[in-house]
Amino acid sequence: MKLASIIVEDEETSRDILKNYLKKYCPNVAVLGEAANVEEALVLIRNNDLDIVFLDVEMPYGNAFDLLDKVGDINFETVFVTAYNHYAMDALNAHASYYLMKPISIDELIKAVDYVTEIRTKEEALQDQVLMPKTSGVDGKITIPQLDGFEVINMSDILYCKADDNYTEIYLNTNKKKLVSKTLKYFEEALNNASFARVHKSYLVNVNEVVKYVKGKGGRVVLSNGKEVMVSASKKSDLLSYFK
Repeated sequence: MKLASIIVEDEETSRDILKNYLKKYCPNVAVLGEAANVEEALVLIRNNDLDIVFLDVEMPYGNAFDLLDKVGDINFETVFVTAYNHYAMDALNAHASYYLMKPISIDELIKAVDYVTEIRTKEEALQDQVLMPKTSGVDGKITIPQLDGFEVINMSDILYCKADDNYTEIYLNTNKKKLVSKTLKYFEEALNNASFARVHKSYLVNVNEVVKYVKGKGGRVVLSNGKEVMVSASKKSDLLSYFK
């Protein structure tokens, strides 16, 4: 996977050496910027979505730990690059992923990048798994992906789901609607263990929200918000089985 990074180092020569090593031996690392002090580093960190920050300890007007304190919520991996080994314990306490000593060993640099790559790959896989709309480990809830993460919805708040090509519209009892890039069949399977019935090729309803059934070849159901949904003849018996 590609890793976005910055180099925080006050010595230009050291920055150039690390940048050249990364380009030659760690092609999956993209260096998005360089900083010579804490303030420059803060700007880069706040303006980029980073995977790695290569961080020298001693800099003008503050050190690496001052920088990490100012960042606060750290969502990147930190690789310390320093000529001083007495910062190792502080780096460990700052949850550093790796501690590189100057002069930089190419083998150690490759190990550091490989280690971070493994971490980020596992995190990405877990995130992709969690961000899939599905029933979560918390009873009675389902996760709905969003651009900046995911939303957790109580299954009991769902009135019905409606197919919209390869999307699904989820209607809630709060008069809100969610549009999710998954098919209705996906939600039929995800909500399989909850009280949801596929009553039509285009509708999946929360049986607990059904307040009335009107007879017919398939008939139709009326939900608690007054919404009427047609029932396919082939789905009729499945629906009525909930009310036996």
